[in-house]
Amino acid sequence: MRHRRVILFSLFGVVIAVTVGLLLLWALGYSALEGYAYLLEYSLLSRTALFSTLSRAALLVLLGLSASTAFASGALNLGQSGQFLIGAMAATVFGLFVNLPAFLQIPLSLAVAALAGMLYASIAAFFRRRFNMNELIVTLMLNFVADYFTQFLIAGPLFEEGRQSPASPAINASGWFPVYKGFDTGILVALLAFILIYLLWNRSKTGYEWTIMGQNSIFSRIGGCPNEENFTKAMLVSGALAALAGALVIMGGIQHRFMPGIKANYADDGIMIAIVANNKVVATAIYAIMFAIMRTGAMGMELETGVPLEFVHVLTAITVLFVVASREYSQYLIDRFSAFLRARRISSRIEDYAGRDSSGSMD
Repeated sequence: MRHRRVILFSLFGVVIAVTVGLLLLWALGYSALEGYAYLLEYSLLSRTALFSTLSRAALLVLLGLSASTAFASGALNLGQSGQFLIGAMAATVFGLFVNLPAFLQIPLSLAVAALAGMLYASIAAFFRRRFNMNELIVTLMLNFVADYFTQFLIAGPLFEEGRQSPASPAINASGWFPVYKGFDTGILVALLAFILIYLLWNRSKTGYEWTIMGQNSIFSRIGGCPNEENFTKAMLVSGALAALAGALVIMGGIQHRFMPGIKANYADDGIMIAIVANNKVVATAIYAIMFAIMRTGAMGMELETGVPLEFVHVLTAITVLFVVASREYSQYLIDRFSAFLRARRISSRIEDYAGRDSSGSMD
């Protein structure tokens, strides 16, 4: 029953956010309904638009799962941005210096990227377990390290001669995801990751222990769960997922090279998706697709109606705000109303007992 209420109020928050977006467009002098219509047309209503949206959604699903895996288990990993960059760079280096047949090159590139993300996330896990340092601070600082380190590589050792701006050469073609009639097969990587993470959380002992640890770490420790080991595992899985998203950017798309600003469109999206999805696996995928629709359709909305691209970022923030607020505040109201009803029942029982006692004493 509680789960259904959460879904209902989350949908209510989405409806409010969409309505507020319409009102904002109208207040700014744009045709609100026309703008939304073009947003959907350029993100869903053609094969090219749909496949483009799915490609973007694949990245957001991986980043959202990375954040939700960490948050739901009690690990405050805010390093998705850095792990994303490290995974992208690992896939780039492997793709530049190794050239195997595609059936080996592609899975090995993904494995190398995932391993690099795990190793980078393990730094924060090590400092937490060895020195009791807050992983939130460590992962945030490591984002800057990854950013400057990758910039150094593409401006120095990996710089492609003849280019006007820093960038790596394109990776070997055997490491590119095949594209069939516009469908980027890298989407299948995100789908497989989603299935595995869903099974991990809902069909495994580790997922159960992570859930208990995320809800109450003291209770899980008393119950015999190895909290330190589970924390490390959650950080490693989170880092691997973010790094896989980085690998998808390099191995899919058009450029197939590491370029400045590669994380610009995805830096903090995973964290927002995890928050609005309340760290639930299925909800994470749903909101990732919704965000991908908005980001992909924004270009068409600007082209046809003149609505700035930045409006979609505003709409995304409004969606997060209203979904989280409606979910949390509605639960607060329900709890207050339930407490009020319980108090009324107790009060009526006390009055009944008092009435019986008074009638008995009169007899």
